[in-house]
Amino acid sequence: MKKVNFLYLRSQLPFLLLVFLLAFSANIYSQDEASGSGGDVAAGEALFKANCAACHKLDKKAVGPPLRGIAETQDRKWLHDWIHNSQALIKAGDANAVKIFEEYNKMPMPPFPALSEADIDNILAYTSQTKSQPAEAAGAETAGTAAAAASTGGSVSNSVVLGALALVFVLLVIMLFLVYGTLKRIAQANGVDVTVEAKEKSTPLWKAFIHNQFLMLVVSVFFILAASYFAFGYLMQVGVDQGYQPVQPIHYSHKIHAGDNGIDCNFCHSSARKSKTSGIPSLNVCMNCHKNISEVAPETATEEYSKEFYDGEIAKLYKAVGWDANNQAYTGKTEPVKWVRIHNLPDFVYFNHSQHVTVAGIACQTCHGEIQTMEVVEQFAPLTMGWCISCHRETNVNLETNDYYAKIHEELSKKYGVEKLTIAELGGIECGKCHY
Repeated sequence: MKKVNFLYLRSQLPFLLLVFLLAFSANIYSQDEASGSGGDVAAGEALFKANCAACHKLDKKAVGPPLRGIAETQDRKWLHDWIHNSQALIKAGDANAVKIFEEYNKMPMPPFPALSEADIDNILAYTSQTKSQPAEAAGAETAGTAAAAASTGGSVSNSVVLGALALVFVLLVIMLFLVYGTLKRIAQANGVDVTVEAKEKSTPLWKAFIHNQFLMLVVSVFFILAASYFAFGYLMQVGVDQGYQPVQPIHYSHKIHAGDNGIDCNFCHSSARKSKTSGIPSLNVCMNCHKNISEVAPETATEEYSKEFYDGEIAKLYKAVGWDANNQAYTGKTEPVKWVRIHNLPDFVYFNHSQHVTVAGIACQTCHGEIQTMEVVEQFAPLTMGWCISCHRETNVNLETNDYYAKIHEELSKKYGVEKLTIAELGGIECGKCHY
């Protein structure tokens, strides 16, 4: 049998360890070289999102060119100079700089002199990462499959339970028939007559009811009052669309925009501060952001609305405004978007948004509900006259940051002998205020 010299192996351990460390270091170095790295990828991602993401994407054209793998196609020193001051290279006549400038509609890139060369190397390390399928998508797909299987399993269980109950019911009916037949045979065997003689016919109940005039009068009055009550309740709901939740031609999630991203309502509905109506924002307002946001992040997707669904809705927006995302230019071919109106007051009712939003300082959620949590907007309040009057009777005039009503508030508070006036005491329930 061949013997092993353990002393020799022990003496070679330092050499083997050195070879292993060199090989491991070479592997890491080769991976860094392959990825074009030379910096901190995590730090580069943070710098990219803070400085570059407004105009650049990794894999698609935006205001500027896609940046994935840019370190492999451009000289690193040139990239440093370009990021620090691109206009200086263009004025110097650098061919590469002039080509990029003209290709992207002569859109000037802002200089970033505050970024050090180490910062730029970190950004290049991040942009040199290879594109991979996000694990979240696979996880979501697996979770969706599991949820579907679970829901299928639940439906099977319900079917089994219903089937078992139906079987028990059928067995009970069969047992009743069997018991009845058995008892009948026993009675016949004992000489008992099981036939039932017809009893003497009595006065039908309906005839007795008709002949009782007092009872007829009471029942008639009851039915008239009940019918009037339900008819009045039905008519009072005519024109009341509380809970109305139509499907829009382009899905817009207030939950994502107003909730997750914290966009103020007045950013899109800017006329609510100075006009009678809140206004429907034009698609140009949408394109202020979505010109450079052609898809949502994977974590934005939910069980009901997938990432593909949201990306498809952004594509509808691009089609409506005629935006070519690949060439970063408008085609001139537009399509009108037929939005479905949700909140609608009768023509004889006057309501001024600016008076409530700017003067009174009423929050949008007071009338529209927790709009920042709504994926699909619905009419939160009934918007009836009684609802408005109740609000005016219960709401005090806000004078803390508003001098608009200061003088009249002082005079009327003395008249009514109160410290704070409600909107009703200020004349908010006079007919002419809303119906003129």
